[in-house]
Amino acid sequence: MVIFIDDRPIRLMGPKAAKDLQQATDGSFTDFDRILDARLEALKPSWLEGHLLVLNATPITVEKLVHLLNTNKAENLQSVTMITLDKKAAEEKFKSLYKIIKAAGGVVFKDDEMLLMFRRGKWDLPKGKLDSGESSRKAAVREVEEETGVVVAINERIATTWHTYTLNGNRILKRTKWYLMTCVNDSRLVPQADEGIEELSWVSRKKAQLLLTNSFSSIRYVVDAVYQEQPEE
Repeated sequence: MVIFIDDRPIRLMGPKAAKDLQQATDGSFTDFDRILDARLEALKPSWLEGHLLVLNATPITVEKLVHLLNTNKAENLQSVTMITLDKKAAEEKFKSLYKIIKAAGGVVFKDDEMLLMFRRGKWDLPKGKLDSGESSRKAAVREVEEETGVVVAINERIATTWHTYTLNGNRILKRTKWYLMTCVNDSRLVPQADEGIEELSWVSRKKAQLLLTNSFSSIRYVVDAVYQEQPEE
């Protein structure tokens, strides 16, 4: 599970997945600036720098991290990876600290070009909240068509993202399921102005990666997941 807090990835991993982080030769972790063993030392603001790895995290550690991130700017923090023996319990603790809102969206392709939208100063992908009783797949198609005017065929699910924000004093955790889509008809391509969408553009892989430097980490995460399945020629 990856949660984006203030556009920074917080990863919760079990012991098996954690083995992939370790250097094969000596079993050490090499891609982190700081490593904390939660059994030996408490998490505190001074640890929130660079790429942080927390070993032996518990649900209490998760709650402490969320509290610290909500009360400290942590401007130098880039990511947190938490390795826990009980990943499910850690995830449930994280979810319990927020009100969960469910959403869905799509990565739409026409031939080899991806549809991007420019909204509120950043490049983005079409997405939106589920209506009552609506499935994620139906919501994803509806939101794409409402926000862009493009008629699509929906394919497989790409990824699920989680990101946090505050609304009316409430801490919100938004779960978004993302689907790969194919353009069926874009003759009515038009940005949904009342949703703050200013521009729609079909872009190549190279241009998408350039434009998405001005986007959100969660959006880049989704696009990277798409392109991992499509090696560059």
